[in-house]
Amino acid sequence: MLGYIHSAERGTTNAVLTDLSARLQADGRRVAGLVQTRAPGDDAHPCDMELTCLPDGPSFAIAQQLGRGSRGCRMDLDALETAVANVGAALEPGASGGGADVLIINKFGSQEAQGRGFCDGIGRALELGIPVVTIVNPLNIAAFLDFAGDYAHALPGDAAQVYDWVSSQLA
Repeated sequence: MLGYIHSAERGTTNAVLTDLSARLQADGRRVAGLVQTRAPGDDAHPCDMELTCLPDGPSFAIAQQLGRGSRGCRMDLDALETAVANVGAALEPGASGGGADVLIINKFGSQEAQGRGFCDGIGRALELGIPVVTIVNPLNIAAFLDFAGDYAHALPGDAAQVYDWVSSQLA
């Protein structure tokens, strides 16, 4: 099953995924994927973010430093592809740690809406019977629903309820 939180609020749902990851790991679950945090520093651009690979890193910036006056997409596609490769490798049953029980993807974003990014990883997780949780903003909801089809399950933006849903998928 592919659970998603549909939200237009920046940042608040990232805390839900971070909390979910911590709860699942405390239960002894093997968590793969990414959580997003704001880039450190008071002078950071609103698009400056870091991704942390679950369960324990590495973390890296995913926005190119184009200067404060720049316009357009700042996504560092090389960094995103590095994250995709790290997460994809962690899913497999033969991976160090034995594979994953749950996949958390910080966002089904513009790359995924175009069939790139984490689409293959999400598909692979579903093939392996691994529940997936992600965030989808209003700009990408139509593409997400087309991609997810019958696997899509809307979730509230509440960490305890998302945890309960994931736990029920693992039962």
